[in-house]
Amino acid sequence: WGQKEELKKSLEGFSVSHPDIKCIRILVAGQIGAGKSSFINSVNSTFQGRITSGALVNTNSVSSHSFTNRITTHRVRGADGDLPFIWTDTMGLKTEAMEGSQPEDIIKAIYGHVKENCKFNTEEPLDHKSEDYVSDPLLSNQAFCLVYVVDSKTIELTDTRLIDKLRIIRHRIRDTRIPQVIVMTKVDEACLLVKNDLKKVYTSKMIKKKMQVCSDMIGVPLNCIFPVKNYQDEIKINNDVDVLILTAFEQIVNLANDRLREVASN
Repeated sequence: WGQKEELKKSLEGFSVSHPDIKCIRILVAGQIGAGKSSFINSVNSTFQGRITSGALVNTNSVSSHSFTNRITTHRVRGADGDLPFIWTDTMGLKTEAMEGSQPEDIIKAIYGHVKENCKFNTEEPLDHKSEDYVSDPLLSNQAFCLVYVVDSKTIELTDTRLIDKLRIIRHRIRDTRIPQVIVMTKVDEACLLVKNDLKKVYTSKMIKKKMQVCSDMIGVPLNCIFPVKNYQDEIKINNDVDVLILTAFEQIVNLANDRLREVASN
């Protein structure tokens, strides 16, 4: 707490560890309504010092359909221009086998096999014969960190079929050593203590319990689970919200850069 400007300056001066890569690509996946696009917007908001909305967000909280239906990319922008980070946003996952994005498509997107703006087919995964399939992707088109976004309010009630989809993705890419983290959103709605004082997030027993549930269900270690509050109905930025967002983003970027460094040394 109180280190917002130091966090921002560190990330604004970030150097990518691979000589052939100018921007680190980070792929975001997760359940419908968990706040994937809102997290992307929140990161940009912290750097620009104002509320931004580059990634379109559905304001209908009860909708069962993903508002993102294509592979979309978003640059992280600071007050003075673009930073060396790119988000790849994906369609939300659903419990039904033939609805939402397919785990196979998310895996292909991680490896850079899916063209930008490719529309997701909820009935079947992308085929290698499709015009949207990239058979020989560049290293710069590949993601070097996978971020699962989950709703802290409802994590205990998450359907096992959805968790199975996340596990499929996790197991399929583990041999590539691509870091996998969880961003746990809506912590202020999950715990009254945190709602009244966001700085209590790291001492809240309720939030710690939610993090443990995430770890047990998906298999991501606790030190790779980051509780955050996204900007949703605010019209101005807040220092405490920014610190949570920046702390999570810094760890995501460092993990991705570590993987790039390994790739460069091989």
